[in-house]
Amino acid sequence: MREFKHIQKLLSQVRRAVDGYDMISAGDTVAVGVSGGKDSLTLLCALKALSRFYSQPFEVKAICLDTGVPGLDLGPVKRLCDELEVELIIKKADIYQIVFELRRESNPCSLCANLRRGALYDTAVAEGIKKVALGHHYDDALETFFMNLFNEGRIGCFSPVTYLDRTGVTLIRPLIYTPESDVKRFVAAEGIEVVQKTCPADGFTDREKMKTFIREREREDHGFKKRVFGAMERGGVSGFKLVPHARKRPGGGL
Repeated sequence: MREFKHIQKLLSQVRRAVDGYDMISAGDTVAVGVSGGKDSLTLLCALKALSRFYSQPFEVKAICLDTGVPGLDLGPVKRLCDELEVELIIKKADIYQIVFELRRESNPCSLCANLRRGALYDTAVAEGIKKVALGHHYDDALETFFMNLFNEGRIGCFSPVTYLDRTGVTLIRPLIYTPESDVKRFVAAEGIEVVQKTCPADGFTDREKMKTFIREREREDHGFKKRVFGAMERGGVSGFKLVPHARKRPGGGL
């Protein structure tokens, strides 16, 4: 099984989230929703590594949607899963056809996201999996908070843990304490191959605009992101709470 030399910091962040929000219980099978991008592949690597020593034994699988996007190559996902010895479940879903050819959405991201989530949850249920891990990280949380504030006039974000009573699936987000910069650093250092983006809407979304806003604000006012995230925790926004930093075990382990 593939070993990683630069995963220690990532594991510390992930374990802090998993412990702090009781994300994983003994005997769980956790399916990582893998798109092939840097975030979901990083999460897959981290959870597989965590499963090797975590006090609550759990199994990791991967679910990947073949959305029908022209030129989509899932080869990098298949190869990484083979290296990690993780079972890969690929589900075909005609999402591209629905969004871009049948509906021809002017704002396709919302519908696409809803269809992807539905297909992911349905696949997990069909496989008898009750826990799904998503690759939303620290910066995603900030972007979602500001998008809700600016676009909808409400205080909210996605939750670190979400139970879906319709399906019985619990969503967990173990990367909530992991900055995007750490994800990029891990992928580069370990030479993780990602799926090349082929979505027609890539780079022209509200999230990209918000990412630019936050980056520029942080450049002008260092510590801006940390203060906002801290306010989300202290205010209990959408289930967030203050969680202590993970401590090392005697001997240097996590």
